Order: sequence, then C-alpha cells, then structure tokens
Amino acid sequence: MRSLRIDEHSPYQQLVGVGGLGTGMLFALEGDHTLGRNESRAGRLLDVRDYCKLHIVIHYVAKLLGARCSGLPFHVVPVGNVGGDPAGKYVLEQMRDTGIDTSHVRAIPATPTLFSVCFQYPDGTGGNITTSNSAAGALCKSDIDNIAGLLRAGRRRVIALAVPEVPLEVRQYFLEVASRTGAFRAASFVAAEVQPARDAGMFDLLDLVALNESEAEQLVGRPFSPESPEPFIRSCQELLRSSYTNLKMIVSAGKAGAYGLTARTWNFCPAPPVEVASTAGAGDSLLGGVLAALAAGIPFLRTEDSKGDRPDRSVQTALQLGILLASYKCLSPHTIHPSACVDTLVEFAGNLGISVCPEIGSLFVSDVSAQPAD
Repeated sequence: MRSLRIDEHSPYQQLVGVGGLGTGMLFALEGDHTLGRNESRAGRLLDVRDYCKLHIVIHYVAKLLGARCSGLPFHVVPVGNVGGDPAGKYVLEQMRDTGIDTSHVRAIPATPTLFSVCFQYPDGTGGNITTSNSAAGALCKSDIDNIAGLLRAGRRRVIALAVPEVPLEVRQYFLEVASRTGAFRAASFVAAEVQPARDAGMFDLLDLVALNESEAEQLVGRPFSPESPEPFIRSCQELLRSSYTNLKMIVSAGKAGAYGLTARTWNFCPAPPVEVASTAGAGDSLLGGVLAALAAGIPFLRTEDSKGDRPDRSVQTALQLGILLASYKCLSPHTIHPSACVDTLVEFAGNLGISVCPEIGSLFVSDVSAQPAD
C-alpha cells in the first residue's frame, strides 16, 4: 500500500483538529408525506456507517499520508470529546485503526456521544435529529489551552483544522491560538454559522476555507447559478481581494464539481460521472483530500484560470485530488469509504481515463506497515 511522501522537506507534518466526533444511523421512511408531530412511521434501517465531520476529514488525511499514532511520518491529532458509551468507544477504535492519535480525545462519563438519527423519504429528501447535549458540545477554551503545545510543534509544521459540531466560540479560540503559532489554518462552516463567523472575525484567522454553494452564498451575499457561475466567482474573488487577501477558498457544487479560488486566480474542477451510492460526507472528503495534498507539497491550483467543462484527464493539483477522492467516496453508502487510499484512488482514476501527473506520482511511497482496508 502506498501513501503520499511526508518527510522533513514536506510543507506540513502534523494536523491538529477540533470538531464533531460521533456516529449515527439512517432510516429509509415508508411513505412520501412529511412526518407528522404525533405520527409513528415505519422505516427501514439502512446498513450505513455514519461519522461526524472531524472524523471524516482526518480519516482521509491519515489514510493518504500514512499517519501513525506514533506521529511518524505524519501526525493526526483530534481534540474533542466523546461519551463514555459504546458509540464513543467505537469512534475511538475506528480512529486508532486508521493511525489517528486519540490521546487528546476525552471520554466523558454519563454523557452521550454525538449521535444523529437521519431519515430519508422515497424521493431522496429528508432530515435528521442530532443530540444537543452530547459530549462534543462540552468542548471548551480550557481544552484548547491544554493542547496549545501541539500547535507549537517545534520543527514539525502544523495544519490547524476547525470544523462544525463543536461550539463556534471554541473553534474561534482554537484558530486564535493557532494564529499565534504560525500554523496553517483551515476551516469549514454550516450555512447558519457563516455570517456569525464572519462578524466575529473568524475569516481573518484562516488560510483555507471549504464551503458548499449555499454556504458560499451566505458569505458573498448573492446566489450561485450553476448555469452561469462566473458572476458568483467574480464576487468571491472581489471579497477575497478586499477583505481576505491570502485566503484560499473551496466552493463545492455538488455533482458538478468544485471551484478553487484565490484573490488572483481560480480553477473549476468538474467531478467525473460515477454511480452514486451516497453523497453524504463527500464535501468533507474533498477537504480531507485537499489538506493531505497540501501537506505533501502539491499545489492548491494551477496558476492560470481554468473554467473546464469536462473532467480533467490528469491530476495535477490539490483541488483535483480532492475532487477525485470525493467522487470515489460517492461509490460507498458510508460517509467514510472504507477502501479509500492512494492505491484505490489511482486505480479509480485509471478506470475513468484520468492519469496522475509525474510530479504527484513521484510523491508515492510504499507503506509496508499499512494494513489492508476492512
């Protein structure tokens, strides 16, 4: 099994992240009418493994970079809470099996692990009920103070990642601490958080933000049109130039693909057509793929603007690797594709007629200690 090479010359050797850690289940409801207040409804429990945002992103970073709990060659360290229940133990075991260092994940007795019960109508729409009193919500600023030393990792350059499902003010404090240490700061937000985060100055604390189209609409203040995206992209770049000069931005557009932007240039990367089992977790896998690529030294974008109306035939950038991973994830019903790794991605790309450019191919190294995916 291969991974992307990480050594003393790589841009980053460690990722420290805060965000939701938990699991869930999915029911396929019988009947297409909206679930009523006093209604009992039959539903089929689907064989779907659901995970929360931080777990999804860092899983892919760990798999692509050959992370180990020992910290070599790459160290992935989530900071958060789970409950002292079977769900919490399961999440911890899943992360450790992927080489993620869980020593800074606290199990809180008598508190439930973050859990979501999702339901889906026959037409594909649906919703979810998520625990509001979970261990994840108990993360506080003192927990960030306790891990500040991880962000000052000596010569090990650090990515600091903040994603939803823990309190917004704790994520902001984490990014403030990371800013003082010179870490590369990345984040995502749900749509309802975008404006409060901007008002609080959180976007000033970021080097990379990943948003879907509705979240980006909240940031820019204008609608996105897939038929005519250029005005929206120009508005994004105007915002970057006027307010966030050094911010890199990912805007995912569902099955169409994703846009990568800086104040100076932008690329569009179409998603290759695949037989979709589930899109849940695709945006988080896109972010995980981009972060892993950046850590290994792969450029975020091509330097020239690229509109692109068909899938790229060669993977040359972090954005393209992220799109490839997100498309591969959609083949699985689970929010984490259990077989995703460098080798399966290369095979997947080859089946689509997509090659990996020599510069990225030269970063592939054998990982003799890796175990096959379950």
